[in-house]
Amino acid sequence: MNKATEMFLDLGFKSVTMDDIAENLGISKKTIYAHYKTKSKLVEACSVELYNSITEGIDEIIAEELNPINEILCIHQYILKRLREEKSSPQYQLKKYYPNIDKNLRINKMDRMKECVVFNLNRGIEEGLYRKDIRVDIVYRFYYMMLEGIKNSEYFPEESYPTSFLVKHFLDYHIRGIVSTKGQVILEELAKNPIHEN
Repeated sequence: MNKATEMFLDLGFKSVTMDDIAENLGISKKTIYAHYKTKSKLVEACSVELYNSITEGIDEIIAEELNPINEILCIHQYILKRLREEKSSPQYQLKKYYPNIDKNLRINKMDRMKECVVFNLNRGIEEGLYRKDIRVDIVYRFYYMMLEGIKNSEYFPEESYPTSFLVKHFLDYHIRGIVSTKGQVILEELAKNPIHEN
């Protein structure tokens, strides 16, 4: 499953065949089918495991109780690293060729993202780092809508706008729109001393 996940993220869910996985692992296809009856079952298992693993990583970052600005930046850096800079091809192929798997994951992802972002926004307001006049219910929806929008290759062709580049600019846009004067000071400090990966 780990090897299949790696290959799916690098090349796409449709592009990678069971033959490719078997050859890469030096085993027979029969061995793979003994564990996963169909490729769809393998894709589902890999997708769910990846989602659960990323969710655990996000929970660990939240448990560190960083300031809300630092927290949201660290979470996005972590997700990009786990998803190999979040190439659009695997996500596009999952949605097109495995729509039911994609739909279930999307529902779970949306619920989890709402929980994290709303918590982050409320904490930022309480700590005086975000403006007190922002509407959390609206800002959360803007946040989700824009994150989904930057994955649209019609607006942002991948060859011109790598996802990591877009996410960095989106976060800058998002955070500068909600920070208070106090939060602005922290944001400027972070700009001078960017977060480093562990």
